Amino acid sequence: MTDAAKVRRHAERVRELVASVVRSQIKDPRLGMITITDARITADLRDATVFYTVLGDAAAQAGTAAALDSAKGMLRSTVGKALGLRHSPTLTFVLDDVQDQVKHIDDLLAAARNADAEVQRLAARAQYAGEPQPYRLDADEDEADEADEGETAEAGTDEARGGERR
Repeated sequence: MTDAAKVRRHAERVRELVASVVRSQIKDPRLGMITITDARITADLRDATVFYTVLGDAAAQAGTAAALDSAKGMLRSTVGKALGLRHSPTLTFVLDDVQDQVKHIDDLLAAARNADAEVQRLAARAQYAGEPQPYRLDADEDEADEADEGETAEAGTDEARGGERR
């Protein structure tokens, strides 16, 4: 069983090594403006996934992917020697599309802001469908109670005079 801290250290070292080799030793003209963003390695230290971003369009991304695929053997041997492990980890390169996801999230947030502004605009002009206050308030109850007490007081005075109430 491998320690999680050791796995993280090896993953960070793989990221640094791949970035250094890509910058200094790979001379492939298909390689575009590349940035190695992250590396993850399995707990058994056999497989490493390297995430990268490329500045440019789809053609630049495809060319960079082809260049990394052709240099995979040299990168694997360099990483294996530098890490000093019994087995060199296999390298898998994955295009990191964080920038596209960030743009998509920004677009969604802008749409939500616009929808909220529209709701606020409509709410500012809104009017009640019925009375402004459809519920009975405490003051209304007090007035109703006073009216009820007045009727019972009149009934009491008629009885006191000796008359019957009909």
